[in-house]
Amino acid sequence: MFPQPLPFSHALRVLVKAPIAVKQSSRSGRSLWYRMASTNANVWGLQDPSLIKYQSYIDGKWVSAKEGETILVTNPATDEELGTVPEMGPEEAKSAIAAAGKAFASWGKTTAKHRHDILMKFHSLMQEHNDDLARIITLENGKTLTEAKGENAYSASFIEWYAEEAVRTYGEHIPSPFTNIRNVVIKQPVGVVSIFTPWNFPSAMITRKLGAALAAGCTAVIKPPPEAPFSALALAELSRRAGVPDGVINIVTTQKNVIEVGREMCESKAVRKVSFTGSTPVAKSLYGMAASTLKKVSIEAGGNAPFIVFDDADIDKAVEGAIACKFRSSGQTCVCANRIYVQSSVYADFASKLAEKVTAFKVGNGLDETTTHGPLIHEKAVSKVTRHVEDAVSRGAQVLVGGKRVDGAGAFFTPTVLSEVPAGALFNVEETFGPVAALTKFETEEEVIALANDANVGLAGYFFSRDVGRVWRVAEALEVGMVGTNTGLISHATIPFGGVKESGIGREGGHGIEEYLNQKLIAFGGI
Repeated sequence: MFPQPLPFSHALRVLVKAPIAVKQSSRSGRSLWYRMASTNANVWGLQDPSLIKYQSYIDGKWVSAKEGETILVTNPATDEELGTVPEMGPEEAKSAIAAAGKAFASWGKTTAKHRHDILMKFHSLMQEHNDDLARIITLENGKTLTEAKGENAYSASFIEWYAEEAVRTYGEHIPSPFTNIRNVVIKQPVGVVSIFTPWNFPSAMITRKLGAALAAGCTAVIKPPPEAPFSALALAELSRRAGVPDGVINIVTTQKNVIEVGREMCESKAVRKVSFTGSTPVAKSLYGMAASTLKKVSIEAGGNAPFIVFDDADIDKAVEGAIACKFRSSGQTCVCANRIYVQSSVYADFASKLAEKVTAFKVGNGLDETTTHGPLIHEKAVSKVTRHVEDAVSRGAQVLVGGKRVDGAGAFFTPTVLSEVPAGALFNVEETFGPVAALTKFETEEEVIALANDANVGLAGYFFSRDVGRVWRVAEALEVGMVGTNTGLISHATIPFGGVKESGIGREGGHGIEEYLNQKLIAFGGI
């Protein structure tokens, strides 16, 4: 049984009764792969139906799995079957890597201006097909159409940014201590890149990696998430229209063969770099595989972001920041606030205002324009959020708003605010990935910095304060790769995105093209 919300002057029950279902395959445990193909074109409602592909993309061809097996993909908001994609195995992964290797021989020698022009065409096509690409994201991921359109714009921005970065990969002349030597450093593409992406941003997490790879002159093999593979396939189709040559981009869809495919993509000697976004345990596994040949690696793994509200903060702005940071994509982002610490003197004010805002949320189908928050990705996600809420309540936390899944079918959990959450609760130990704001009280700056840094991961952190000295002290003290001060939104194409500790290695965005380039010294003698 879930605890009922306590009486609270500004907190009403969340009005979420929409009869929306989740992927039945997850609830029933039935297999997600079949030997028959599916082309449910009618469920998509696109202006350009040819963007939907039910096959993987290898060497410029749309191909099925050699064994004929497929993965069933369903809409998490309605349980409707969207279609199937191939259940590829290690042999198909080898074919994709070989195609990428062959294409690299020519693509790696193209001029930066040539790659820039193709990427800008790609960017233009993504903008032109914004409505369709956003609808695909909503149907396979569940986020609202407004958020999906935002993701497509965010996704396209990486293609544009890296198109412009392509022509800025400058070399260097280094003065020599010898009169007859001239030192020149050039930059060259690393080669074939393996890309692994998650379901929570099925488009943007691809372009953040792929844009840099293509701009640098690399070729790629992409393994998209089985829960949401159609965005990746639509991007492949648009890249083909933009003029990206055959073999430069390859997509291998898989689910039950993920370990074998992942091993091939990480251990193959033909692959020179691995880029991954996902959970820390999987990141460690892939990192170990890639280490067998000492590949370059970029990893963006799990987060457990602290969100701190000091007593000198603008409370209304802090509430706005918490809403944007915590509840975007129903709390299913790696940089969303997971641990919310509020100084005791402003605790009640912040909690009441946050609860009042959350009360107005409407959970439902992302295609419904009145919906503010969509479903979680599957039943397993709901179970984890449920476990975290029950754990907190058992330790003395109080439910101000929500606190339970929506009645009826579907992987929906009511947007929730909990108060008096103890420091030892699961919310403060594990990444929740759900729409729950767990509030913990603190007294001093030193205390909250210690709480915030008491984690094995360090991706992002946030705090609100109007004291300039405190802003500098806390920003420098937080053990994270990115800090938002007086804002809950930090991500865009031009900044270095990444973490410290077990949150990853390397950076994406900003000057992330450097992750896909090797420096080479050419020493000219006999002068």
